[in-house]
Amino acid sequence: MAVVHVDKANFDKEVLKSDRPVIVDCWASWCAPCRIMAPRFEELSNEMPKVKFAKLSTEEAPEIAQQFEVMSIPTLILFKDGKEVDRMIGALPKEYLKGWLDKHV
Repeated sequence: MAVVHVDKANFDKEVLKSDRPVIVDCWASWCAPCRIMAPRFEELSNEMPKVKFAKLSTEEAPEIAQQFEVMSIPTLILFKDGKEVDRMIGALPKEYLKGWLDKHV
């Protein structure tokens, strides 16, 4: 499944009102660990169809990053039924991220 890019206009629809769990990657273009994480996130989106994968640019949507108290990036936030259920910070190995997601879905 393709990774969805979310911003102020579609965050509620794509994340908070989603009928399946959503993992949101909060990132920025200048962030080296974010660039390391990007291909792993993309690969997992194709391997885990029960989860929606979304990317949120903290540069383009700082108000959403602030709303969810994103203090460092990359921050991965897992939402279920419109509520945050867990989060991870940093560029994580793909297998670690997959195990973390499997635990929640």
